Amino acid sequence: MTTTAFYDSLCAQLAGLLTGERDWLANTANASALLFMELPDINWAGFYFLHGQELTLGPFQGKPACTRIAVGAGVCGTAVETGQSQLVEDVHQFPGHIACDAVSASEVVVPLYHGERCIGVLDIDSPSVARFTEQDLAGIEAFANVLLQHSDLP
Repeated sequence: MTTTAFYDSLCAQLAGLLTGERDWLANTANASALLFMELPDINWAGFYFLHGQELTLGPFQGKPACTRIAVGAGVCGTAVETGQSQLVEDVHQFPGHIACDAVSASEVVVPLYHGERCIGVLDIDSPSVARFTEQDLAGIEAFANVLLQHSDLP
């Protein structure tokens, strides 16, 4: 299966899972579980929600994580500050990386928007360097869009 076909299937699974449910908390919990179950070679998948100038931990799958991250700090805070997804091949080379789990070696973070307002991020970590490609990033951005379309946002 190609990467594109894999993410098309993953997005279809998410859409099916969320059909009839609009609750943001329930949907992000199920989305993180689906990612953790289906994506190979990851060790963390979840959400952080923006409150003022700080991201606060939301639903996730994996080891316990950092509870709060300042906007502009680490990969997640950088995604919020820049408004752009972050694809980091080696987190140990990322200036200001926050090591919530020392095993994590690469990361992808997608900011989540409600209109013009950033409401948080989708964060996925892998224990392998260069685990994520541009195709993975596009697929994860599409996954996030499916979630946003099926959820009543905070």
